[in-house]
Amino acid sequence: MRSFLRETDFSFDEAREVFAIADRYKKVRGRLNVIQDQSWGLIFFKKSTRTRLSFQTGVFELGGNPLVLEADDLQIARGETIEDTAKVMGRYLHGLVIRAYGHEVVEEFKKFSGLPVINALTDALHPCQSYTDIFTMMEYFGKGTPTLEAIKGKKFVFYGDTACNMAYSLALAGGMFGMEVVLSGPEQFRPTAELDKFFKEGGVAPTWTFEPDPKKAAKNADVLYTDVWVSMGKEAESAERVKIMTPYQVNGELFKNAHDGAIFMHCLPAHAGMEVSAEVLRSSKSVIFDEAENRLHTQKAIITGLVKF
Repeated sequence: MRSFLRETDFSFDEAREVFAIADRYKKVRGRLNVIQDQSWGLIFFKKSTRTRLSFQTGVFELGGNPLVLEADDLQIARGETIEDTAKVMGRYLHGLVIRAYGHEVVEEFKKFSGLPVINALTDALHPCQSYTDIFTMMEYFGKGTPTLEAIKGKKFVFYGDTACNMAYSLALAGGMFGMEVVLSGPEQFRPTAELDKFFKEGGVAPTWTFEPDPKKAAKNADVLYTDVWVSMGKEAESAERVKIMTPYQVNGELFKNAHDGAIFMHCLPAHAGMEVSAEVLRSSKSVIFDEAENRLHTQKAIITGLVKF
């Protein structure tokens, strides 16, 4: 039974097909029979807007029945083990989409449920978002015809907490698909050995570099990307993080160092005036809403891939 917990759970050729499917799904919306009459559990240990809406809509459009459950809805909140919960769900459902804190949660559900499991975000990785971002870049640089060749060799820069799930997933996906990836942030938030472990386990050469100087990082960049400075679960560190991260705001001055045709990306929600200036967020360089829409099409394609491959 196939699952999608990391970017490398699909081979390069399988990922290419997933992106081709996403392109077809984007062009034609409608109810399909890919998972006809199947029931998929959507489990949320973390709050969500785009992930919840896109997966709930996507499962329905693929012909399935999405069942949304928050952590407090489950007996896990009262002490039942993940093992027991997963084994029961394996008797009822056909697949699981899980948004959690610890990555071990999705690993345990995969181990004990016997179902295809999709990682809809953990503190370690966010592969659905990184595949969406790759697809969005393919669209933009392919001038409407999304191909992996269109992004090969493009320079991608991530700003902020470079030891976070988005930085790791984007570095892994960028390396997998031949991009030059630069992670730019404060020294105390540089990537740990865990990132190289993900590359090694996935059989991908670690092509990323760390650059603490934001302007140097932006030189000749094709994509400038950032995420919130204070992720869920890090609220107690808010004041300190904002102070340390301020030099890494993506703004007009930073964009002067990038290519003329460079784009801005953000997985949302965004906080204008913090990790990104309002000027850039609402500019013609920003593709954030194309990115958000593409969550639906890409995730439908990921589910289709798990069924098909």
